[in-house]
Amino acid sequence: MARSIWKGSMQFGMVNIPVALYVATESTSKVSFNLLCPDHKTRIKNKRWCPVGEHEVASTVKGYEYEKGSYAIFSDDDLEKLPLKSSRSIDIAGFVKSEELPGELYYQNAYYLEPDKGALKPYALLMKTLEKTDRVAVAKFALRERERLVSMRAHDNVLVLNTLHWPDEIRSAEELTLPDDVKVAPAELKMAESLVDMMAMEFDPGEFRDEYKQAFEKILDAKVKGREDLVEAPEPEAETAVADLMSALKASVAKAKEEEKKGGRAARGGHESIGRGKAAKTTKVARKKAS
Repeated sequence: MARSIWKGSMQFGMVNIPVALYVATESTSKVSFNLLCPDHKTRIKNKRWCPVGEHEVASTVKGYEYEKGSYAIFSDDDLEKLPLKSSRSIDIAGFVKSEELPGELYYQNAYYLEPDKGALKPYALLMKTLEKTDRVAVAKFALRERERLVSMRAHDNVLVLNTLHWPDEIRSAEELTLPDDVKVAPAELKMAESLVDMMAMEFDPGEFRDEYKQAFEKILDAKVKGREDLVEAPEPEAETAVADLMSALKASVAKAKEEEKKGGRAARGGHESIGRGKAAKTTKVARKKAS
């Protein structure tokens, strides 16, 4: 695993638990491009330029603009001296039931907490207590020049820390056009429920894959070989014309049943329709229950 991005202590009442913080996720399928000169096909360089002195800048300092054009200069030492308890420790404020945490909008990034070698027992004590009580710790701590609201829970023998949005960071949905007084016919609702039942699944992330990178690598291989003709875009599936919502629902249920009889599709990818992918999983689940 990569190096820790933060080291400090976690305060569990009067118990002090030295910990290190590690990023829990990574992007493995992202395709990264470099910006090139269109004439020479070489990478362009971005220079730090001072427009007043008209010269390139080798090193910089941090400045906070307190009024237009005026900056207060801060060093790393200045930021270390901030009068915040959370700048050096994760101070647990309390514990809540899992279902009492705010919704998905509040969650940001996930991190692993690793205990210091001399703090294995108190770390294990906190982790096992969270598991037994089905509680989540809520705390504050400062990371990357921001004080953050965080949650901590036990997961697979490790404490996972999630940074949370502050309430004033959540945008209001009041300006969106949402279905408030829209009437849904009982028959339409029943048919939609049938479709949901047909597409029911047990979520297994391993059943899905991001096919964008694989498709990109095919194009890359063709370009390296100088063969543009090796790459062909797939033919788009013809859309089935439906007269109304009820007809679309009936057609969807019929298609899900047809996919179930065929055994579905093994692959999960962006180019397949969601319905087909889930129908395959439905068949798999049905077989499990039958056995």
